Amino acid sequence: MSASIRLSILFVVICTLFSYPLAAQNPVVIGNARFSFINSGLVRLEYALEGKFTDDSTLFAVNREITYHDLQLTDKGNNRYTLTTPLMRIEYFDNGFPFGQQNLRVYFQHQGKEKSWLISHETKHGNLGGAITTLDGIRSPVELQEGLLSREGWYAIRDTHAPLLKNGWLENRDPNHLQDIYLFIYGDNYKFALKSLQTISGSVPMTRKYVHGSWYCRWWNYTDEDYRQLVREYKEHHFPLDIMVFDMGWHTQKEARVGTGHAGNTGWTGYTWNRELIPAPDKLIQEFKDDDIQVVLNEHPHDGLRDHEDRYPAFMQAMNVDTAGQKNLLFDAGNKHYMEHFLHHAHGEADAMGIAFWWLDWQQDYIYPQVKGFNITHLPWLNHLYYQYSQQNGLRGAGFSRWAGWGDHRHPIQFSGDAAGNWEMLKFEIKLTATSGNAGCFFWAHDIGGFFDGKDPELYTRWTQFGLLNSSLRIHSIYDKDLDRRPWLWGEEYERAMRTIYEMRSQLMPYIYSSVWQCHTDMLPLNRSMYIDYNTQREAYLHPQEFMFGDLLLGAPVTSPRDSITQLAQQTVWFPENEIWYNLFTGERVNGGQTLSVSSPLNQFPLFVKGGYPLPLQPFTERMTSAPLSTLIVRTYPGKDGEANTYTLHEDDGISMDYAQGAFASTKITYQQDGKRIHITVFPAEGQYKGQVAKRAYRFELPEIPASSVTAKVNGKKVKPIKDEALRGYVIEVAARDIRERVVLEVKL
Repeated sequence: MSASIRLSILFVVICTLFSYPLAAQNPVVIGNARFSFINSGLVRLEYALEGKFTDDSTLFAVNREITYHDLQLTDKGNNRYTLTTPLMRIEYFDNGFPFGQQNLRVYFQHQGKEKSWLISHETKHGNLGGAITTLDGIRSPVELQEGLLSREGWYAIRDTHAPLLKNGWLENRDPNHLQDIYLFIYGDNYKFALKSLQTISGSVPMTRKYVHGSWYCRWWNYTDEDYRQLVREYKEHHFPLDIMVFDMGWHTQKEARVGTGHAGNTGWTGYTWNRELIPAPDKLIQEFKDDDIQVVLNEHPHDGLRDHEDRYPAFMQAMNVDTAGQKNLLFDAGNKHYMEHFLHHAHGEADAMGIAFWWLDWQQDYIYPQVKGFNITHLPWLNHLYYQYSQQNGLRGAGFSRWAGWGDHRHPIQFSGDAAGNWEMLKFEIKLTATSGNAGCFFWAHDIGGFFDGKDPELYTRWTQFGLLNSSLRIHSIYDKDLDRRPWLWGEEYERAMRTIYEMRSQLMPYIYSSVWQCHTDMLPLNRSMYIDYNTQREAYLHPQEFMFGDLLLGAPVTSPRDSITQLAQQTVWFPENEIWYNLFTGERVNGGQTLSVSSPLNQFPLFVKGGYPLPLQPFTERMTSAPLSTLIVRTYPGKDGEANTYTLHEDDGISMDYAQGAFASTKITYQQDGKRIHITVFPAEGQYKGQVAKRAYRFELPEIPASSVTAKVNGKKVKPIKDEALRGYVIEVAARDIRERVVLEVKL
C-alpha cells in the first residue's frame, strides 16, 4: 500500500470519528478513486485498480499542478463520502466498483435550482456546439461536434483512453487505469468554463502575427514567374498581401511510382522541388521575404520519403536501412526515430530557404487512421509534432492543419478543409466559426469563397466580407482553370467591394492583434457566440448568424442574395442591451435591446462597433502585419454620458517566443464623454520588445459629432480639429512623439 493511500485512509478515519466536514488535502484518494480538484468548478475523476493513478500529461491535459485547496471532505460512514467546493458537492460511495450511476453523483446550483450530474448523462443535451474536424466535400450544413459550453451548466471530457506523453513521446496507459474524466461545472458563466479549460489544457499560444493577414492560395501548377506576377497584381490593384501559399505544384508528382496515394494519384506526397516550374526556389522565397511576404508550403506526408525523392538516400542512411534491401519505409508517426529523421530530411531543404511554415494537408486517416501501436489517430499527433517542429530558433509555433479535438487549441491555426461554395455553406461557416471557440478552436483559416463551386461573384463578395472577421483573410480554390479567387477577376463592382474589405482588414490589424492577445491571456475566442459576452440575455442564444469579433465589434455577415430591384440584401441583427452600437460603414446609431432587419448594399454588411470605447486602428498598408505602427488611429464613437471605458493595445515582435518572457508592450487608451466634453487619454506604453517604435503619431477620429464646430487641446495646448465628412465628425492629428509620453485629448463640443 502506498504512503499516499495510507494517509488518505488515516484522514478518512479522523473524519469518521468527528463526523463533520474538514479541510481536505487535494487530490483526495478514496480506495481506487482519486478526485483532483483543478478549481472550484473542475474536477478530475480517476479510477485505477491498485491505486495506479497517473500524473503524466496527455494531449488534452498538460497541466498537472494542483494549487486549489478550498475543499472539504466529510466521512458519512458506511464508505460514503462528500467532497465539497463552493461550486459543487460530490457524493461518493466507495463500493469497490468504477464510477457509475450507483456510486457517484455531483450536485451544483444552476439558474437558482439544484441540479445533479450522473456519469450516464449525455453531454449533447443543451450543448451549444463546438468545432468540426473538416469541411471536406461538405455542401450543406452538418451536425457540429460538441463544445465545452452547455445550457445545462456542465460538461464532461472523457480522456480515459488517450495515450500518455512521457519524455515527449506517446506511451500507452497502464491497463489498470480504467477511468479518467474531467467534469466542468460552471452554470451559465461561460467565461469561467473557458478559463477552466485553459487551466487544465493550457493557453492558446500567441500566433505569428502574419497568419492574421491576407493570404493567396490556389491549387495550381504556378511557375516562379507566375508567383511574381501575382505579387505585382496585388500591388497594381491595391490589395494587401502577407502570405503566398505554394500548393502541391511546388513539388514533383509524376515521378512518384509507388505508395498509398489518394484519388488515384501517387504524387500527393512530395518533398522534391519541381524545378521545371520553379528553377531557383531559394531565390524566389528570398525575394518574397525581402518584400515582407511569407511563403507557406503544402504537404501530404502519408507516404513518407520514397525512392524518387532527392533526400531519399540521406534519409535511408540516417535510418540505417540498406536501400538495396527495403526500397521504401511506410510512414510511421508513432516511431520517434523515424519522425525525427523524416521531419529533418523532408523539411530541411525548404526550411533553410526560409519558408514560413508547412501546411499539413493530411490524407491518411481514412485508409489507416491509427498511429501504429497507439490508441490515437494521426491528426492530433501530427498536429502536435509539427507544431513542436515549427518552434525552432526561438520562433513561435505555426500549425496549419485540420481541427483535431480537445487540446488542439495549442497548435493554431486550423484549416477547415475543402468546403463547397454556396450560400448554405457560407451561412453554416458563420455559425461554425462562432461556436468553434467553445471547444478551443479559436483561429479558423477558411477557404474564402469555398474550395470548389462558388463561382457567383456576389456570393464570393459576401464571403470576403465574412473573411474580414475571420482569424485570417485567406482565399483558396480547387484545380480549375475557371476558378481563381483573385478579387480583381470578378468584375469591377465586386472588386471595389472586396477592396473595401481588404483595406478595412489592414486598418483593423492593431485591434485584431490585441484581440488575439486576449485569446491567449483570457481564453476568450476571437470569434465568439453572443452568449459568451451576454449570457443572461435570452436573445443571445437565438441568433447564430451573428457573433462578436473581439470585445468591440459585432458582425452579422450577409448570407443571401440581394433583392433584384432594391439591390439590397437583408440580415437580421440582434443588438445586446445596455450598449450603444454604430454601423462601421454608415455611422448609423442603434440602441441595444432590439432586433432589426438591416439592409446592406453590395459594398457593406452589418458590422457594428460599441459606442464609448476607443477602437485602435492603423493607416492602410499593403503589408498589414509587418508595417510598423508609426501612426496610431484612435476612433471613438459616442457612448453613454459619464461612462469611462478603456481598451488596451497589445504589441510585440509578432514572431518570436519573447512575449512569453515579458517582451511585449501594452498601451492603455481611455474614453469618456461628460456632457459636451470628451476626454481621450493614450497612456504611456508599458513594456518593450525587439523592433518597437520609439515614436509614433496619433490620429484621433471622432465620428458622428453633429456640432458645427468644436475646440480641442492636446496636453493642454490648442489644436485645430478638422471636419471630416466621411466620418460625419472630426479628426485631430498629433505629431509623432515618444511612446512613453502620455497624450491627453480634450474636446469641447
